[in-house]
Amino acid sequence: MNAPQGPLQGLRVVELASIGPGPMCCMLLADLGADVVRVDRTEASGLGVAMDRRHDINGRGRRSVALDLKRPEGRDAVLALVERADVLVEGFRPGVTEKLGLGPADCQARNPRLVYGRMTGFGQSGPLAAAAGHDLNYIALTGVLHAIGPAGGAPVPPLNLVGDYGGGALYLAFGVLAALFERQRSGRGQVVDAAMVDGAASLAAIFYGLKASGSWSEPRGGNLLDGGAPFYATYRTADGRWVSLGALEPKFFATFAAKAGLDARFVQRQYDRRLWPQMREAIATLFASRTRDDWCALLEGSDACFAPVLDFDEAPGHAHARERAAFVEVDGVVQPAPAPRFDRTPAATPRPGPEVGQHTREVLAEAGLPAAQIDALFATGVAR
Repeated sequence: MNAPQGPLQGLRVVELASIGPGPMCCMLLADLGADVVRVDRTEASGLGVAMDRRHDINGRGRRSVALDLKRPEGRDAVLALVERADVLVEGFRPGVTEKLGLGPADCQARNPRLVYGRMTGFGQSGPLAAAAGHDLNYIALTGVLHAIGPAGGAPVPPLNLVGDYGGGALYLAFGVLAALFERQRSGRGQVVDAAMVDGAASLAAIFYGLKASGSWSEPRGGNLLDGGAPFYATYRTADGRWVSLGALEPKFFATFAAKAGLDARFVQRQYDRRLWPQMREAIATLFASRTRDDWCALLEGSDACFAPVLDFDEAPGHAHARERAAFVEVDGVVQPAPAPRFDRTPAATPRPGPEVGQHTREVLAEAGLPAAQIDALFATGVAR
């Protein structure tokens, strides 16, 4: 196994296997050098879509221990891992880890310095805390989903980026690192209650401000950043592909207009909403007159705030991505490189995700369990 690199080298994380934002959060920590041990189930879990471990990009960079957490011996083995850990991450419904004997009180009794990260959709409290849900439901409650979609059309799911990953994984990682920083002063760990409804609402802070100021009063698809403004939208080109235009500021819109040949009157009245329908039609006609590559040759790299709309096959091959090594190939699979970047402690190329239980014996031995006890766990089916 490659030696870990990155600013989190030396951080020890125990991850209770889950789906969605929990694995994404732990991928971020592992990417930056943390030693993440994922505790998998010994039986088929039904967690998500079965896939080759090489394709489980959110699962990269870990070691895997397979234990039956419903049996006391499995619970005790996890608590042995917890004694050496800095962080535990779990993504179950509220109360589940408590029933397993692995709740915050159980773990912090063994390790008072442990930061206990909890990832849920609705949070650890409130009338919906115990309800099932997914990304779409969580962002629906925050106002975010209502704001995304075409004018006169239905709200459009923004993949699962806003709830699971933006409002979930990133806020959990942020909360864990904040708790670790505070631990330097207090010497004590604490529980991080990361709820996707909270994180998604936080992401939307600017829009609540715009709403309060009266600057966000139009229906969906009629505002500045939701596709309503013709200078912040996507357009089809002559070859059926798409480009993006994000020329919000007048000086950038003027650059676009000069290069593309757009009528100067639109520049002079850029924010006159009465002119927006004509402006959109004029811009659409321009973009439809040339291919995407033609527009890239004319506008890319300028201050027109332009970029081609690339698919997942095209994005890794773009010149900017290649120059920055924004994508890496791991065991034959192209995937995003670790982010962000650090000048003194750069991250290593990630390792592919582990097979379930691949490191069980190794990790349990590191936790101090005698070989005979580990053999017994395997013999009784507690470990795999």
